[in-house]
Amino acid sequence: MVKRKTLLITLCIIMATCCSCNPKAPNKKNKFHKGKHLYSADSKQTLPTLSHGVLNSNENNKNDKKLLYLDNGTLPNIKYSLFLNNALIKSYTSKEDTSFPKKYSTIDGILTFRGDNLRNSPSFGTCNIKEEKLQEKWHFNTNSGTWGGGAGWTGQPSIVKWPKDVLKIMNIKDKFKNKDNFVEVIYASLDGHIYFIDLETGEETRNPININNPIKGSVSIDPRGYPLLYVGQGIPEKGAIGYRIFSLIDSSLLYFIDGRDGLALRNWGAFDSSPLINRKNDSLILCGENGLFYNIKLNTDFKIEHKKISIKPEVIKYRYTTKKTPEQGMENSPAVYKNLVYFGDNSGNIQCINLQNMKPIWTFDNTDDTDATITIEEENGKPYIYTANEVDKQGAKGICNLRKLDGLTGKVIFEKSFEAMSLLGKSPVNGGALATNIIGKNDIENLVIFNIARYKNFNGGILLALDKKTGKEAWRLEMDNYCWSSPAAVYTSKGKSYIIQGDSTGNLFLIEGTSGKVLHSINLGSNIESSPAIYENTIVLATRWGKFFAIKVK
Repeated sequence: MVKRKTLLITLCIIMATCCSCNPKAPNKKNKFHKGKHLYSADSKQTLPTLSHGVLNSNENNKNDKKLLYLDNGTLPNIKYSLFLNNALIKSYTSKEDTSFPKKYSTIDGILTFRGDNLRNSPSFGTCNIKEEKLQEKWHFNTNSGTWGGGAGWTGQPSIVKWPKDVLKIMNIKDKFKNKDNFVEVIYASLDGHIYFIDLETGEETRNPININNPIKGSVSIDPRGYPLLYVGQGIPEKGAIGYRIFSLIDSSLLYFIDGRDGLALRNWGAFDSSPLINRKNDSLILCGENGLFYNIKLNTDFKIEHKKISIKPEVIKYRYTTKKTPEQGMENSPAVYKNLVYFGDNSGNIQCINLQNMKPIWTFDNTDDTDATITIEEENGKPYIYTANEVDKQGAKGICNLRKLDGLTGKVIFEKSFEAMSLLGKSPVNGGALATNIIGKNDIENLVIFNIARYKNFNGGILLALDKKTGKEAWRLEMDNYCWSSPAAVYTSKGKSYIIQGDSTGNLFLIEGTSGKVLHSINLGSNIESSPAIYENTIVLATRWGKFFAIKVK
């Protein structure tokens, strides 16, 4: 493991070293083609300007105590390059404070995968639970395409209570514009549509948006309450593959990121990742399966009185290679603490990057493909991250490691290892950790809860609660069927916790958070890969073959 040192320094010039280890990369001389343009490390061309950043700047922002100033010098196990609007740049420093606010959103709801930048808030509000039972409230039938319908992994909906002035200007049906306490479910489907549904009744609230290609990931809504929808694409069937930003005033496409990028070291353009939007500085961060990490200044112009919204994105791309990158690409969603962003990739590399200067702080070998999103918790003013790996590159059998890391250094705080299995071949179905963990709150504030697929037997799994400080096992629930769906915690107003968990045969469980005891279950008919979002007492999730459900916790 690389020895790491954490130093407090002023922001310095980044020397981004170009690297091309992929045999399909354009050439071996640190030059990369993009259309008809050629960019090189020693280019003397005039570099583009960026409204929120400066190039080769010595600007010192240390007076802002919100930012973390960390620098490990040149890391020997990673090489990276930065591109601004597709031109290679030698360094970058933001003029603005890039730290995320403590409160992710200014409006009610679940607006991105797992709710916020710490990726640990898949539920909004509290539950009034008396009977400790689950009951179907409504279901919605989607269309069906080559990948079926409903939603797959990660497949979490967004649930939003729009500001009244924004609600009035959108293309929502009049009956819902005038409805008291209207809450909208926005769900992307494997059938290629994005659906809009009334949380209370299950009725469609507006016409769906059709991108004509299967969507595997989770949609995001702008945390400022702006009428902006962010959605990736899982599979290319018709036209280009990439990432899209829509106006929800009229459902028009505002921006498209082409995933098949000539600067990328992998020619695969899917986006399962769910972005984070920093409402303070109007920026978006996103991981791509092409191996690029995106930091985008949106330059949003929202004129509510004219019913218009526009964006003029300026894009920084971070491309990297490590000593362990046989396969490029990130399928998990970035997690952020202040100005530090964390993500894992298909080769098992975890990185921490300083958003203030786009420089890697540390890297960590996480054993195998890391698709489960990293979660973050602050302890005594310091970030700690929780992560786990799949069994993928290891073969049909391997080890799933559940880990807690120091968010400033990457040092292992604890590690627990479990054997797991994986289905290989042309249509692999991996085991290990595909589900994102729960960092407990209230009566389970001492616990972190992981789910491991294909544990002990090929179709089985385990839900496991560990003590946050020691990693000691608190309880376990061995399951007959494995889970890719992420468990979600809900809490009563008195702080009592319950866990919601879906499995691969359609079972949805209500579990006592402190003990792991199953209190109730219902079956929804087919595989639940999607992760739930919960608004007060209502769970919203999907099955793999054609249905969205609203389930009431009674």
